Amino acid sequence: MRIRSLTTLAAVAVVAAALTGCSANSTPSPTASADLCSAAAPSGSASDSVKVAGDAGKPATATFTSPLETSSIERTVVSDGTGAEVKAGDFVSYAFTAYYSDNGQQAGSLGYTAGELLPQQLSPESTLGQFIGCVKVGARLVITNPSTESAPGAVYVLDVLGVTPTAAWGTAQTPTAGFPTVTLSSTGEPSITIPSGATAPTTTEVETLKKGDGTTVAEGDQVLLQYKGVKWSDGSTFDASWGKNGPTTLGTSGVIAGFSKALVGQTVGSQVLVVIPPADGYGEKSESNTSALAGETLVFVIDILATQHTSTN
Repeated sequence: MRIRSLTTLAAVAVVAAALTGCSANSTPSPTASADLCSAAAPSGSASDSVKVAGDAGKPATATFTSPLETSSIERTVVSDGTGAEVKAGDFVSYAFTAYYSDNGQQAGSLGYTAGELLPQQLSPESTLGQFIGCVKVGARLVITNPSTESAPGAVYVLDVLGVTPTAAWGTAQTPTAGFPTVTLSSTGEPSITIPSGATAPTTTEVETLKKGDGTTVAEGDQVLLQYKGVKWSDGSTFDASWGKNGPTTLGTSGVIAGFSKALVGQTVGSQVLVVIPPADGYGEKSESNTSALAGETLVFVIDILATQHTSTN
């Protein structure tokens, strides 16, 4: 059953906005030392009253006496996870089944199928941090959320599915001769070397450096990724998520054409290198096009960490 109204679930889905161009996140990442346990919502009579059936990791069945009223967020741990404890700064994948607290009807489930929800970064200040803070991967929670002017009250049975790595984890592929070479630091940050004396290609060329085992990125998706971009002309870095705020979310339809070509059709967990001539980048330099990147052939290394398909955006 699909979500009847996504506005009902807005308090849970702290979805990162799609960015245009290739700028990194504007919000500083929380530090791992930030106290998620202090931020976690307390249990209460409302959340404790919800009875849950079904196995963690699959859509749940919840029963409760409605209307179930609460003036603040309450959280009850139904089952402890056996994985690592989630930390502030982690990108956590999760799924949930939602119910309307006024009448007990199920609104639907989301996140149990690949490509339905992007992982979200936890912080003590975020709603999701209040929901998920201070638990382990594999935990199942009941959340009761009060009504607001924009959304009715809701009951969520939420499963913590995992923590998404911040660098591609796919299987290394054989490098293509003539392409820029890539070396990785211990954190996974790439360094890109342009082949000496080589002529830049006139069409966009894509090389898969690591092949992931996840779902395939489709046109229109929102993609969680890391990237670094350099100029073919001098090898200088002009933009990167690395060294800033970490993974960011970009839409395949909200970036330059060459960047989109590097994403669509790739699988989550992959790392790709793309060489983008001006025609698929920022165009040729002219009196009307004074972009600093106009006329430049661009080289990106992109780590594809997760994707959310258009039907669930």
